[in-house]
Order: sequence, then structure tokens, then C-alpha cells
Amino acid sequence: MKTQVLIAQLANDFRLPDVQALERRFRTALFVGLILAALGVVSIWGIRPDLAAVAPTPIFGAKLIFPGAMIASTLWIAARLAIPGASAKRAWKALIAVNVVLWIIVFAVVAAAAPGERVDLLLGHTWHSCSLRIAAVSIPSFIAFSWAMRGLAPTRPRQTGAAVGLLAGAIGTLAYTLKCPEMSVTFWAVWYSIGMGIPALIGIATARMAFRWA
Repeated sequence: MKTQVLIAQLANDFRLPDVQALERRFRTALFVGLILAALGVVSIWGIRPDLAAVAPTPIFGAKLIFPGAMIASTLWIAARLAIPGASAKRAWKALIAVNVVLWIIVFAVVAAAAPGERVDLLLGHTWHSCSLRIAAVSIPSFIAFSWAMRGLAPTRPRQTGAAVGLLAGAIGTLAYTLKCPEMSVTFWAVWYSIGMGIPALIGIATARMAFRWA
């Protein structure tokens, strides 16, 4: 068979992922990831004892905004990457904007703090365990979204691996707020970001295997 004929037949047989199938797979993966991450946090480490008291406060609400915004932006990225030929540039820009805003706030907070307080703002009390715990509870989401993407049509495996890893990390971070006692935006920016970065690096490293078409 001539190459041009083969290409023409493949092009004629190709079908873009069904939008409903994409939404269905993503909803399933998001639900499974959130539930298992929350169950993992509660069963392994428990919840912070003052959660009921701090949950209504503005600072705790602000604490949820970062992982929430990361989930929204990385979901957008993943959805675009699941469709061959669809541009994910705007979604990546949204992700970058989330982090730029966060770091502007961090620099303002650090600049306003007394020199002796800055190390405490950065390290808090749990810097040594926070990122690894987030990465650990991100595993179910990583597996769930890897399954979701493999049933679709991603053609950019490394970008897909990074997006799925960041998404899983953001879901793990949101779940970990049930336990995390830290209330410093500087702490969140550094250690939460590292926790999200770990599964992102794993996603990039395993992209060729994890995100091949099923």
C-alpha cells in the first residue's frame, strides 16, 4: 500500500474524542481522586484538631484557593491535551498566572515581615513532611487521570504527563489541607508547590508509557 493512501485512510478513520466521553472520564477521575486522597489523609494522619474552628476563617479560605485554582487550570490543560490539534496555550497561561499572583503575594508578605519572622514563614513546623505527604496522597488521582487520558487521544505525552501530575498534586494538596496546620502563604507557595511538582516530574518521566493510547 502506498504511503499516501495509508495516510488518507488513517485520516478518514480518525475520530476526535467525544466531548461527553471526555467529561465523563474526567468527572470519574476527579471524584475518585478527591475521595481517595481525602480518605488517605484522614486514615493515615487524621485531621487537624482545630479544623472546625479555622474552616470558616478567611485565611483558611485563602488556603484553599491555591490548590483550587491549580485544579481548575490543570483540568483545562488536560482537557485541551486530550484533543489532538487543540491548543493548550491559553490554559498553560492561566496556570502561570495563578502562580505569578501567588508569588507576588508571597514577596509582599515576606517584605512586610520582620527579618526574624521570615524563616518561620517559610518553614513553619512541618516543612520536612508536607511535600512528601502531598505527593503520597496524589497517587490515586495520578492513576485515575492516567486512565482517563489513555482512553482519549493525547498526542503530546510530556505535556500530558506534566499536566496530569500537577493536577494530581493539586488534588492531593486540597485533601491535605484537612491535616496541614500551616497558615502562612509563604509556606504554601514553597512546600505545596514542591508537593505538586513531584507527581508532575513523575508524569513527565513516565509519559511515553503512562499516556499511550489505549
